[in-house]
Amino acid sequence: MGLSRRDLVKSHLILAGVSAMGLGAATQGRAQPGSAGAREVIELWPSPPAGALHPDMAEIVEQTSTSPGYSSRRTKGVTRPHMIAFPAAQPNGAAMLIIPGGGFAWNYFEHEGYYIADILNRAGISCFVLIYRLAQDGWKDAAAVGPADAQRAMRMIRAQAQRFRLDPQRVGVMGFSAGGFLTTTLATRHSTPFYAAVDATDQLSARPFLAAPIYPVQSVDPAYAYGGAAPSLFGGPPTAAQIREWSPDLNVTPAAAPTFLVHAEDDGTVPVANTVRLRDAMVAAKITVETHLFAHGGHGFSAGWRPGSPDGLWPPLFLNFAREQKLFS
Repeated sequence: MGLSRRDLVKSHLILAGVSAMGLGAATQGRAQPGSAGAREVIELWPSPPAGALHPDMAEIVEQTSTSPGYSSRRTKGVTRPHMIAFPAAQPNGAAMLIIPGGGFAWNYFEHEGYYIADILNRAGISCFVLIYRLAQDGWKDAAAVGPADAQRAMRMIRAQAQRFRLDPQRVGVMGFSAGGFLTTTLATRHSTPFYAAVDATDQLSARPFLAAPIYPVQSVDPAYAYGGAAPSLFGGPPTAAQIREWSPDLNVTPAAAPTFLVHAEDDGTVPVANTVRLRDAMVAAKITVETHLFAHGGHGFSAGWRPGSPDGLWPPLFLNFAREQKLFS
């Protein structure tokens, strides 16, 4: 259904504050996502960004789950990008920007957002779920709008660090699938000016303390890429110049952020070569990288604790990596 901006914000505030049921037996008796109450919506930009090819499009929230008691909503038609804040009840000063996936057409903000924030909150990490502009919604520079929102979000978190009791240096990023494209771009091209500065916040660094791309869309090289990447970002097959510019594995420098990678070998949507190629580039550049490849899991496994899948296995591995990197102690 189409929602007005006011209704969409209300939806986030209310639905981020209700229990999300059906996460599996492993979650029984634990606090559910958002159970501490309604969450704050933080606008990224002082005014709606320019460049929408369909400026009158409505933001839509849609339920995708058919399982009773389990909510998995997604949104598109984003003209006013924003974050939903999930402050930790007992903050340790660390923060993570969480970027949902959705094939550049949707933001799956619960499955790859709210539920992840709940896990990290319990480790004392405050989280901010990004609702970003989508290439398939129609923008003049479709490839850059997501990275621009991700950069701005990192800077906004740092600008508001004192209010959320955060160390502005210890802000990482985690992204899933197409959100992994934004995550790997931040990890490797955080200093690239994807937008013109609009205020003092844009003087702050967009470099993440660490990055965690989970089954990421990473390369736009047709030999390895997710099939929908180039059509979404460029409107057709990529040129050699676009492959060079927009494949994060080809843009790794010594300034890249330490990176934690997760993928399933049997991913039929985003080839595991995306993760392997980024890992190899990180190693060649002597960037700290930890990689976990699971035999089974397919695509989009997130953290639902399905039996026989890596759902519940990778989050503790990430927390161990984050602790080793001193994101928190």
